[in-house]
Amino acid sequence: MLRGGRNGEFERRVRAVLHGLKAGEVVTYGEVAAEAGHPGAARAVGNVLARSDGLPWWRVVTSTGRLVPGHEAEQRRRLRLEGAVVEESHVRFGRDSPQEWTGENDALPPKNGRAPT
Repeated sequence: MLRGGRNGEFERRVRAVLHGLKAGEVVTYGEVAAEAGHPGAARAVGNVLARSDGLPWWRVVTSTGRLVPGHEAEQRRRLRLEGAVVEESHVRFGRDSPQEWTGENDALPPKNGRAPT
């Protein structure tokens, strides 16, 4: 668990990761935590999103692609406006999803839909 002064730094890093996302790009809570330097802190990412305004919360889903419980309709609407493939209460990941994946070969992209770097 993140405590004390590190909380502010973690929150700053989470905000930076989220502000760096492009329209239609979808990531998991765990991916945000890892990019913020704290793998395994997915719940802490959810806490940052819950108490912060102005962050693109709709671009973050569970590791299985599930939308935010209780906010599925709004999240689905926003993601679809950005071009993400959303089925009922899940986002589709992988080769069949247009989310930022521009790979030339048959390899599947990472679950976040972004091309490998």
